[in-house]
Amino acid sequence: FVRQAPSTFTQLARNPANNLMIGGKNIVFAPVYGPPFVADRDRGRRDATIEDFRNFAKLTYMAQHLHSAGGTLCEPNDIDVKERHLDMLMAHITLSDKAFMGSVTHADNARDTVTMAEILFGADAIREKPAVISLINASSPMRFDDRMLGALEVYAEARQAVIVTPFIIAGAMSPSTLAATLAQQNAEALFGICFAQMLNPGTPCVYGSFLANIDMRSGAPCFGTPDNSLALYAGAQMARHYHLPYRSGGNFTASRIPDAQAGYESAGTMWPTVQAGVNFVLHAAGWLEGGLISGYEKFVLDLEMCGMMAKYVNGIGLSEEDFAWDAFEEVGPGNHFLGSAHTMRHYETAFYQHTVFNMDNYEKWEEEGSQDSYEKANALWKKMLRDYEAPDLDESIAEELNAFVDHRRAEIQSGQPRSEWKK
Repeated sequence: FVRQAPSTFTQLARNPANNLMIGGKNIVFAPVYGPPFVADRDRGRRDATIEDFRNFAKLTYMAQHLHSAGGTLCEPNDIDVKERHLDMLMAHITLSDKAFMGSVTHADNARDTVTMAEILFGADAIREKPAVISLINASSPMRFDDRMLGALEVYAEARQAVIVTPFIIAGAMSPSTLAATLAQQNAEALFGICFAQMLNPGTPCVYGSFLANIDMRSGAPCFGTPDNSLALYAGAQMARHYHLPYRSGGNFTASRIPDAQAGYESAGTMWPTVQAGVNFVLHAAGWLEGGLISGYEKFVLDLEMCGMMAKYVNGIGLSEEDFAWDAFEEVGPGNHFLGSAHTMRHYETAFYQHTVFNMDNYEKWEEEGSQDSYEKANALWKKMLRDYEAPDLDESIAEELNAFVDHRRAEIQSGQPRSEWKK
């Protein structure tokens, strides 16, 4: 059954330029997923709202190095859980034109996602290439709950992509040794993938891994550890063995604010993530407090890390222009290259340009307010929101989406069973 799943596939985006190729040597960065809280430097930690969700949708759209719009950017606690998926999906569709993730909290929510994708792209088009990718988590150890299996059935039958991910905190949800934990992870992932193929052969599936470990002294989850990195590498090898795309990694931290701990832990996961060639990197921006917080400043700081990782994985250019033979001839021994024609051609793109990190000398840094990265990130996310402009959406599609959302919201609020949508 595993062999029936494609090794690579394309996920459609509203803007075709943002279509995602998932698998092979491609790496897709997606934002944080699932936190019930948000935090920023001004207001601290608080319950997430739909305004926060929309803010993160806008920030993700503005972020050059986030390729996917993501899914549950935070849980909007000011909207009833039974209907909030409608508002989240509408935010993804209207505020961004990047590929997005579907709702998995109930089979009907998955059906709503598929219907909205059909309105946006066309029913036939999304069965040729998936327009939705969704996160199906195992309830480790060795179990999938009704919600996840229900959503998996809906998406597989509609031939939409799924990321089957055992959610394992080793030492609590698996044995305390990596070999046993990896064996359990493999069994859980393959079960979900095989089940999807039984339902609809050829359903696009991603071999997922979310594997951390507990601190044996406190019971708290640990991120960015050598154990996590080893497990990530091993998972990548297993996914390649089965010729499947791989999901793992992210800018993980247990820290509550974007401090030095957050930076070290995040880097400790992102470096092995890109070196292992992970195909789909969820939680690449915004993750704080072990996944309980979507952090505004952390989001912006993580974008810096994503930009550096993108530069790193692109490798070294080896063209005639890259070897700069003309520059050597022009400059000669003992001189400098700052004013050479080759430097003038490349000075804007030659090296990675930081957006948050400060490379100025001490005097200039002091003159500009002696800001640390936390302060600078605070100003940057606010500027990004001020500069945001929504992408165009066809008026007739927007009208049908709004009509469908009103229809479903009325059914949910009145307790009626879900009915098939008729335009």
